[in-house]
Amino acid sequence: MRLTQWARLPLVLALAAVPLLGLGARADDWPQWMGPQHDGVWREKGIVEKFPKGGLKATWSVPIGGGYAGPVVANGRAYVADRVLNPGQKDPVNPFAMTNSLGKERLLCIDQASGKVLWKDEYEVRYQISYPCGPRATPAVAGGKIYALGAMGDLRCLDGNGKLVWSKNFVKDYKARLPTWGFACPPLVDGDKVICMVGGEDGAAVVAFDKNTGKEKWRALDLVNADIGYAPPVIVTVRGKRQLIAWHPESVNGLDPETGKAYWSDDFRVGANMTIPTPRLIDGDKLFVTCFYSGCRLYQLTGGAAPTAKLLWSARGRSEQPKDTKALHCVMSTPVYKDGYLYGVCSYGQLRCLDAKDGKRIWEDLRATDSVKELLRWGNAFIVEQGDRYFLFNEKGDLIIAKLTPRGYQEIDRANILAPTSQLTGGKFGPARRVVWSHPAFAGKCVFARNDKEIVCISLAAP
Repeated sequence: MRLTQWARLPLVLALAAVPLLGLGARADDWPQWMGPQHDGVWREKGIVEKFPKGGLKATWSVPIGGGYAGPVVANGRAYVADRVLNPGQKDPVNPFAMTNSLGKERLLCIDQASGKVLWKDEYEVRYQISYPCGPRATPAVAGGKIYALGAMGDLRCLDGNGKLVWSKNFVKDYKARLPTWGFACPPLVDGDKVICMVGGEDGAAVVAFDKNTGKEKWRALDLVNADIGYAPPVIVTVRGKRQLIAWHPESVNGLDPETGKAYWSDDFRVGANMTIPTPRLIDGDKLFVTCFYSGCRLYQLTGGAAPTAKLLWSARGRSEQPKDTKALHCVMSTPVYKDGYLYGVCSYGQLRCLDAKDGKRIWEDLRATDSVKELLRWGNAFIVEQGDRYFLFNEKGDLIIAKLTPRGYQEIDRANILAPTSQLTGGKFGPARRVVWSHPAFAGKCVFARNDKEIVCISLAAP
């Protein structure tokens, strides 16, 4: 089946993801983007109902370099990717400008309990991208190995001691076009495969590697005029049939995860290559995608021997401007779904509730992103479900406990846990500001969060 603008924007893309963890991670770990089941749900119990008086204090803090990639936690260790510039190197003052700077991308392995750095993997890399802060892709831990993707396309598999097992470079090995804001889609570990959004030539938009050797197992899809974008690949199961959802700036696709065979494809041309938020399966058989310029769509998926997708509804406003958006024009934050309703952050920091059956807006609220006094272009908050409430982490470094229902946004408590450090340019896009655009991890009754200077571990255990 085939159903048939751009501007520049910094992408954090810790939004990229790795579904399906391998063996060995504990139930209370956070070994990949969006948690152990890749659904943005924190299932631990015994978590605080409200924050203590006087705010939250870090159990430990470790100095790090720049980066947008979120941390992960597995088997008593925390991992975070960063970048440090070489002596004498500088990045442009205006982060929109393309850099040409040498530095080292690193993966730090940190003891979860003490904050001691156990080892570092590092390699020299020249950045030639916009918003050059550091790596974008959240690492994945599976089967005793760590898989990390750097901003310039360096995919590295490490063992538990930090030894390099194998590596690839998407630009050199697959002639991939370098995205404006760097490669941001971390590897998806599935069985004996590591599946990546590569953006290469000769049908290599998506590539599956042997997770132990790096040998190519299959490749799929062509890109005609776009780069690979920034949305993570995900695997969904509909009526017993597994599908790999590969969303790039030219189409949404359902593939056989074992062979790469295309089941279905929907033409969906996305402005500025900004496929970013994770595609979400809702109600077990529907797929929701959303993006900044081009709005959102809901598909009905089928299972069986030949899976298909049918477009149920789409909502695209006249532009991404606040008064022109109809439903959800999410930039980075992946929406959450509960009992027939979608909740997500729109183009200018508006937290919105939609009726999933038709995309109708039920309410919007500006408090979660601190956009009440002034709407913030690309204003952001990440949303994680925990019990009957949600933890939101906004771009100012505030951790928020709130309830989201069709009746509205109910804020229970908030505390600042990190200083915003990443420079966001102003100009025609509004006043310059500093932000934290990195998704936290929740594990061991703690939150692990990073900016461009430190990663912190903070206990959220109930007293």
